[in-house]
Amino acid sequence: MTDVQGRTAFITGGGNGIGLGIARSFARAGARLALVDLDGDALASAKAELQDITPVETFQLDVRDRDAYAAAADAAERALGPVSLLFNNAGVAGAFPAEKLTYELWDWSIGINLYGVINGIQSFLPRMAARGGGGHIVNTASGAGLAATSSGVLYCTAKFGVVGLSEALNVELAPAGIGVSVLCPGPVATGIIQRSADAAPLARIALSQEQESRRAERIAVMNAALKQAVSADKVGDMVLKAVQDNGLYIHVDRVMEERIIARTRALLAAMPD
Repeated sequence: MTDVQGRTAFITGGGNGIGLGIARSFARAGARLALVDLDGDALASAKAELQDITPVETFQLDVRDRDAYAAAADAAERALGPVSLLFNNAGVAGAFPAEKLTYELWDWSIGINLYGVINGIQSFLPRMAARGGGGHIVNTASGAGLAATSSGVLYCTAKFGVVGLSEALNVELAPAGIGVSVLCPGPVATGIIQRSADAAPLARIALSQEQESRRAERIAVMNAALKQAVSADKVGDMVLKAVQDNGLYIHVDRVMEERIIARTRALLAAMPD
């Protein structure tokens, strides 16, 4: 069990959505907060909301920028003390036809969704291990990291990577008293779909008029669906409980149950006698 009281939490994507939900839950539990986001206005709003509960520092950062990440890590620890709660949460969504993908899209999605997690681990894990005071790492994946969905090749590739990384870290770091959890949410009431659509590098992708129409329709449908989904604050409470209980997998619903069962059966059925 990890007691979060008095610890410093570093949360990427901490100004919006799930990251803000995590920040609220851990602030109430007594953790100090270093919030990281590309959205400066969201960071200012989050700090204004939470600074009366706990010390809060904010850093406007692209998690793909390793030098800037290292600088933010140093600044956070100078201001708030050693980081022993790490939340690699920043992410983007977006499904595009596999035959229309570009290197720019691959670099954007993998860079944020997978390398953003790797950069967080590289920035903080050596420090956490050297100090010997334990701690916890939470990596945000997706249900689409446990079984393929219609979320697209880009997204599933990155999120499968985050799940595998987390499972391997969990085994290796247990003796050091550093817990690892992987958050695998289905739909959550956030604005990630629209924010991702606005940020995606589409200059070189040549979608047909029909594909453009289908993409716009999918974005509208997903935006509407997310409004009815579980709240980010509820997810934040689930993450807090998983850290306190040292749980590896964090599910927020049972949306992926049948897909996970089908995938597991297919894997087992393919094994030789």
